Amino acid sequence: MTAALPGLRYYQLPSASEPADRLQVDLVVYGASSGGVAAALRAARAGLDVMLLAFDDHVGGMSASGLGTTDVGNPTAVGGLARAFYREVAAVYRASDPHWSVEAHVAEEIFLRWLDEAEVQVRYRRHLREVMVEAGRIVELTTDDGSSYQATMYVDASYEGDLLAAAGVSYAVGREPSTQYGEPLAGVQRSTNHQFQRPVDPYVVPGRPESGLLPGISPDPHGAIGSGDRRLQAYNFRLHVTNSPRRLPFPRPEGYDASRYELLRRYLEAGVYELYGRTTPVHGTVFDMNNHGAFSSDHIGASDDWPEAGYARREEIFQDHVRYQAGLLHYLATDPGLPAEIREATGAFGLAPGEFGNTSHWPHQLYIREGRRMVAGHVITQHEASGRSAVPDPVALASYVMDSHNAKRVLVDGVPVNEGNVQAPLAQPFGVSYRSIVPRAGECENLLVAAAVSASHVAFSSVRMEPVFLAVGEAAGCAAVHAIESRVAVQDLEYDVLRGDLSDSGSILDWPRGEAA
Repeated sequence: MTAALPGLRYYQLPSASEPADRLQVDLVVYGASSGGVAAALRAARAGLDVMLLAFDDHVGGMSASGLGTTDVGNPTAVGGLARAFYREVAAVYRASDPHWSVEAHVAEEIFLRWLDEAEVQVRYRRHLREVMVEAGRIVELTTDDGSSYQATMYVDASYEGDLLAAAGVSYAVGREPSTQYGEPLAGVQRSTNHQFQRPVDPYVVPGRPESGLLPGISPDPHGAIGSGDRRLQAYNFRLHVTNSPRRLPFPRPEGYDASRYELLRRYLEAGVYELYGRTTPVHGTVFDMNNHGAFSSDHIGASDDWPEAGYARREEIFQDHVRYQAGLLHYLATDPGLPAEIREATGAFGLAPGEFGNTSHWPHQLYIREGRRMVAGHVITQHEASGRSAVPDPVALASYVMDSHNAKRVLVDGVPVNEGNVQAPLAQPFGVSYRSIVPRAGECENLLVAAAVSASHVAFSSVRMEPVFLAVGEAAGCAAVHAIESRVAVQDLEYDVLRGDLSDSGSILDWPRGEAA
C-alpha cells in the first residue's frame, strides 16, 4: 500500500542486515509504549535481564509521538517513575518542576537515556507472530523476523493488547451495555461536547435522501442510550504544530480527495470554524494539536476494526487516518472554494520542522485511545471512578476525567449528530487494582499488562492517560521482579510486598494520600 505521506507507515520491515535473535532473558516487554519503557526500567534497575521489543523505530509511545499536553488530572496523584519523567522534562527546559508538557523528541531522548543507563536491551521493528503457551505459562514469543524470546516473565505494553490476546487471555472490545456493570455512562451516549452547533444538510444532493449520505456519516441508527456495541472512541494523530515563520505547510497526502470534506464545508458555510480550539502550548512556539469540535481530526467511526485486525488491515486503517487528517488540514488551508479568512486562519499554523523528520514531520504513532481491554479478576468500572467503591490493592492512581471521544456520526431527525462523547468528572483520584493488570487465575501466570488493562470502556477512558500508563508499567515491572524472586505466579504474588516496594520508591497508591482503602 502506498504511504499517504513519504516515510510514514504503521508496519515497517525489520532490517535485513540485522540477524534474528535467539535469546533467553528474565523479562520480555512487548511494546515500547511509555508503560513498556517504565516496566523495563523498573525491572532492569532491580537487576533483571530485560528485553524491550518496539514495534517501530521508536520508544515512548504517545508521550514521544505528539501527545505533548499531558492529560495529568490531579498532579499530586502522580508519583514514582511518572513523576521522575516530568521532573526530567523540567530539567531539560530549565523550568519549574514538574513540567507536564513535553515535545516528542525530548520525551524520547529521556526514555532512551534511561534505558541505556539501566542496560535494557531494545530491539526495533519486532512484530509479534506467535506465542507458545504451556501449562498456563508463556514459554516463547516469536516475531515475524524469525526472532524468538524466552523469558520467565512477560509484560504486554502494547496499546492493542496483542500479546495478551495471543496468549489466550480474556478480553473485551467496544462498549459494554450499561446493564453489564451498572454504569450510567456505558454504551451509546448522547454527545454534548464536540457536537454540531448548527444543522447541516447530510445528503450528497442537498434535500434529496435518495442521493446518499455524505462521507463521514454512518447509515446506522443512533441506538438506545446505554446499549452496548463493538464501536471504539475515535483515533487521530496528535500533531506538533507551530505558528513560527519556520512552519511547514500542511501537506497534500497521496490520494487526497476534497469531496470527503463536503460536510465540513457546509458546516463552515453555516458559520462554525473551530479547528484550533484544542491546540495548546507545549514549549516555545510548538503546540499540541488535538481534536476539537464536530468535524475535526478525530476520524469518527474509522477505527473499529483496529484492535483485532492483522498488520495488513491495520496498515490500511493507519494510512486512511493519515490521508483523512492530512487531507483535512490541506483542504482547510488551500481549497479555493473556501473563504480566504478560513484558509488564512488555518495557515497561521503548520507542522513543526523540528519533529518527526523521518516521517514527513508527521507523528509516527496513531493515537490508539482504546484497543482490546483485558477482562481479569477485577474489572475497573465507573463505580470506582465515581467514588462509589475502592479497591484494596491499588498499584497506581487515575485522576483524569472520564474522557471518551465520539464513536460514530449518524442522522437524528434528518441532521448529522455525533454520538459517544463522554466527559465526566471524577469524585476523586481512584486506584488501579493489581488484579486489573494480571490475567484472571488459570489463564496465564507469567504475564502482566501495562496498557490494555482490565477496565470497562467508561473507566478505561480515565485510566488511558500516559501518566497512568507510566505508573502501571512501573508496577508491572516491579511485580515481575517479585514474582521471579518468589517463584510464584503473578496472581499469587503477595500484594503487601509489592505495595511496600512501590511506596518506598515514591509511587502514590492511595487517596487521600497516605490513607489506605
